[in-house]
Amino acid sequence: MSAISMDASLFASKKMKPAEHCSLIGILDDGWAGLSGTARQRLATADLVIGAGRTLELVRQHLPASTTLRDMDGVLGQVPGWIVSATEAGQRVAVLATGDPLCHGIASWLSGTLGPEACEILSNVSTLQLAFARFKWPWQDVKIASCHSTDAGDWFLGATPEHGLYKLMRAIALHPRVATFTGPENNPARLARALLTAGYADEVKLSVACRLLLPDEQLFPELSPAEAAQMVYPEPNVVLIERRPEARQPAFGFDDLEYLQRTPEKGLITKQEARALSLAKLRLAPDAAVWDIGAGSGSVGLEAARLAPLGHVWAIEKNQGDAANARANAARFRVGNYTLSEGKAPAYLDAWPDPDAVFIGGSGGELAALIRLILGRLKPGGRLVMNFVTLENLATATHQLTATGAAWDVVQLQASRSQPILDMHRMAAQNPVWIVTAWTKA
Repeated sequence: MSAISMDASLFASKKMKPAEHCSLIGILDDGWAGLSGTARQRLATADLVIGAGRTLELVRQHLPASTTLRDMDGVLGQVPGWIVSATEAGQRVAVLATGDPLCHGIASWLSGTLGPEACEILSNVSTLQLAFARFKWPWQDVKIASCHSTDAGDWFLGATPEHGLYKLMRAIALHPRVATFTGPENNPARLARALLTAGYADEVKLSVACRLLLPDEQLFPELSPAEAAQMVYPEPNVVLIERRPEARQPAFGFDDLEYLQRTPEKGLITKQEARALSLAKLRLAPDAAVWDIGAGSGSVGLEAARLAPLGHVWAIEKNQGDAANARANAARFRVGNYTLSEGKAPAYLDAWPDPDAVFIGGSGGELAALIRLILGRLKPGGRLVMNFVTLENLATATHQLTATGAAWDVVQLQASRSQPILDMHRMAAQNPVWIVTAWTKA
C-alpha cells in the first residue's frame, strides 16, 4: 500500500487521538494573533509544519528552531504522504490552510485521502465571512463558489463545463447573491468581463475585498461590471456578486414566436405542443447531459437547458442561418449551459460526453446511423426522443430501434390552434407529429 493511499486505519492501529498525529489549522493574514490558544499550542508542539510559503512565513518566528517547515506550493499531492510518513515515525504534524479549510479548502480532500480520523480540524473565520462583515452583507442565503484554480482563460458564450469559470457562472445564473474565492489569473477583472459577455452589464454589482486583515486592506464596493473590468486589484482578494432579480421567465413553454427563426414563419422550430411532450418524454434530471441533434432555432435544446440547470446541452445544426438564430436565442434567453456546434451529425458527437438524454429534430439523412451511435452512447436509464413528420423517417426509426432490440414507443400528436374568423374563432389544425421515444435499462 502506498503512503498516499493509506487511510484512517493507520492511525487507529496506533490508537492515537487526532490531536496526537495531525492538526489542520485555519490561518488568516493576521497570522499568529488571529489563532486560538489551541491552534497555537498545536503549532508550538508540532515536529512538522506543512503549508503554503505565504502561510509558513506567518508563523515561522513563533515556532521552535527544531520544527521542520515544509512548503507545499506546487506539490500538494505529496502532502498526504508527508503526513503518513511523519505520523508513522511518531511525529506531530500541523497543516496550515487559509481561513476555514472546510470552505473550498483542503480539508475534504485530505479527509477523502487519509480518512476522516486522520486530522483534527481547527477552523478559522473564512475570508468570505470577513468580506461579508466588511460590506455588511448577511450571508445565510449566499451561494459560495470558487474560481481559485489554474488559469481559466476568458469566458465565452457556449463554454462547456470544462471551462474554469463554468461552475461560478452557473452559480451566478441560478442565485441572486454569490460569493467567490478568486485567484491571480481568475481575478475580479476577468470575472467582470465574463459577466459582460454573459449579458449582465446592467444587472450585477461586484464588491471586492482585497488583502483582508493586512495594513493595506482595500475595499471596492458595488462596482458595475464595466467599472470592475478596468481595475487592477491587490492580491489576495474575494468577490461578492449581487444580481438584480430578472423578470420571471418560465422554465419551458415559450411561445413559438418568442424565438428568432427563419422567415417566413415556417422556420425550423419544434412547435410548442410537440416541444412540451418531447421534453416530458426526455425525463430530464437537473444535472442531465443532453444532446440536441438538428437544433433548428434551438427551442428544444434551450428549454432542455432551463429544465436541467445543473447540466449542459450540446447541440448541432447544419444550417448556418438556423445556427445563428439558435445562438441568438441562447443569448436572448440568457442560457449559459448550452453549446452549439455548426455542422452535420455525427460530426462533433465523438467529442461530447455520453448523454443522459438525446433529442433528434433533424438527422440530415443519417437517421439509422445516428440511432445506432446514440444507443451505444446513452447512459443507463437514458432516453432518446425523435420527432418526425414523414412516414419514411418514422419507418426508418422504428425499424432501426427494433433491429437493435431497444425498447420504444410512438405517440402521434396532432394539435389544433384557435384562429380568429370575423368576430369568432375557429380551430386550425397543425401537421401531425410522431414522437418516438427509446430508452435504455437503468
